[in-house]
Amino acid sequence: MLEAYCWPRSVEPGETVAIHASTDVDLFDVEVARDGATLEEVWTGTGAAGLHAVPEDASSVGCGWPAALEVPADERWRSGYYAVTLTSGDERADAFFVVRSSPREVAPILMVLSTATYDAYNDWAGQSLYTGATRVSSERPLAAGFLVKPEPHRRKMQPLPDREGLWYFEWAERLGLSVWSGGAGWWNWERPFLHWAERNGFDVDVAISTDLDAHPDLLADHRLFVSVGHDEYWSWGMRDRLDAFTAAGGNAAFFGGNTCCWQVRFDDERRTMTSFKYRADEDPVLGTADERWLSGLWSDRRIGRPETSTTGLTFTRGGYSRYGLGVPRASGAYTVCRPDHWIFEGSRLRYGDALGLADSIVAYEVDGCELTTGAEGLPVPTHADGAPETLEVLATAPARLWKRDEQPMRYADEPGELEHAAAAVFGDGWESSAYRLEHNHAVLGAFTTPGGGTVVNAGVTDWAYGLGDGTVEQITRNVLRRLSR
Repeated sequence: MLEAYCWPRSVEPGETVAIHASTDVDLFDVEVARDGATLEEVWTGTGAAGLHAVPEDASSVGCGWPAALEVPADERWRSGYYAVTLTSGDERADAFFVVRSSPREVAPILMVLSTATYDAYNDWAGQSLYTGATRVSSERPLAAGFLVKPEPHRRKMQPLPDREGLWYFEWAERLGLSVWSGGAGWWNWERPFLHWAERNGFDVDVAISTDLDAHPDLLADHRLFVSVGHDEYWSWGMRDRLDAFTAAGGNAAFFGGNTCCWQVRFDDERRTMTSFKYRADEDPVLGTADERWLSGLWSDRRIGRPETSTTGLTFTRGGYSRYGLGVPRASGAYTVCRPDHWIFEGSRLRYGDALGLADSIVAYEVDGCELTTGAEGLPVPTHADGAPETLEVLATAPARLWKRDEQPMRYADEPGELEHAAAAVFGDGWESSAYRLEHNHAVLGAFTTPGGGTVVNAGVTDWAYGLGDGTVEQITRNVLRRLSR
């Protein structure tokens, strides 16, 4: 048995990372490698840890294991994701840490990894936010599949609208991976995106969710903030930092979906995270002066800060595509409606063309906005959901929130997405307004802030899976080049 985690998860060059491990082997080897366009080994060592008990409440308060050894982050190490591999014979454990940029060497682009979402899904040694917990810890290993997967790995979308045996879940269980690792983790979307970006010549710094919450100056001197894949859980502080950045003329690009869906609160010096999610009515801040920090949907009327004001889009007007009964037989492509927009330059796309068809980029979870038809016969936002006045809808695809009787069996203990979202958004009497969330769309959109910042939102978790398609690549290059200048 060999298990490990790193703390802190994020450091600057010159700082030290401790590896906390538990094992029944005498010694283990450690390799640390920067995982970018190439895998660069930067440090090796040997450690011993002993076998430590796993506390019954490890999932909510952490393991509390002593440090087995320390890794000094050299001043010369570039910002990035550092994979930590522990091995002893056939035993292996995977962990990670991030090196942030040195204040002296800041890249134009900062990619913030969705580590809050890793923790929400992590079911190592207990419950996650998907199996009944309202509090989860970062100080524990990540379950198998979050950091490393066998290739080719499968995606969360499924070929048939089954109610029970979900395709990814069955594949993961056969391989001994966490069934929740398809919804979060380094391997799914962020790793391929960062590899592609570096291979294409983009200079990208890396940080994590709690960095965005903790460091007011994290975005200083960067030109572009980037989020990729499934960045579902955000704190009030995270949004404050990004909103201030774009309000002052900074730019943001979301190459993901279901972004900033749930509000969370970080506790214990950001070692734990609280979110009541569907049980927000049980959150002790409800009815107090701190109600704005209610850990439910950001679109909840009681919070008063829909995610649309930060990202332009919202899951409550999007939902699922090619997953469960959320438009199960959709094409998986966007339909382009404003091909003259700058993000399409060099793509040769025309009105009505299918974008991302070969790779089904419109799949799993997607974001949209409430739409109506404008004078030109093209979709435009109603802005009733808080979407910015400058938001332009560039492409759309059908999407739906599951009703209570449509959810896959693994989510049987949760309320229907449609019913829950309608109650959160509309409040008492929501039943008469739920139809407004029943037939939604994924949206590829862009808007500008009064301070001159530009925000582009791809609106789909699976954008990174399209980075072998020349058209998807061209759009991604356009966004990164223009907004990082």
